[in-house]
Amino acid sequence: MKIQFWSVGKDMDGYAAAGVRDFSKRAANYYPVSWNIIPPPKHAGQMEASELKKKEAAIILKLLHADDFLVALDEKGKSMDSKKLAAFIQARANESVRQLIFLIGGAYGIDQPVLQRANFVWSLSELTFPHQLVRLILSEQVYRACTILRNEKYHHS
Repeated sequence: MKIQFWSVGKDMDGYAAAGVRDFSKRAANYYPVSWNIIPPPKHAGQMEASELKKKEAAIILKLLHADDFLVALDEKGKSMDSKKLAAFIQARANESVRQLIFLIGGAYGIDQPVLQRANFVWSLSELTFPHQLVRLILSEQVYRACTILRNEKYHHS
């Protein structure tokens, strides 16, 4: 199974980039891991939020394959603790999912057609975080889940 992190927005830079790279590299010891940074549509700053979300959704839906398992990150999704995330990832591996995609939406979130296509909608928190921080938290939690599955010492419960 391959794990992909998709994020709508600017390329990784700034305060969280080193951590994202580090945790992604660590997680790659368990599963092949890659990032797909989806650039916002042209003239995004001049669009209404609903129009921007629709254009982002069209791009995302075009990139997805029918057999991709899509996890959309959304504040209204279901929450999981680290152990449940580990079990969730293991269940996808047991189901022989080829690509497990975690999607971070754009500045205004994820449009309804993508949420409907998602196999699971996950909420990291009820709090709102900057995209760079969500990337860091997501990559760290996937790494943590992998260590839980292998009974390694990283996670202290």
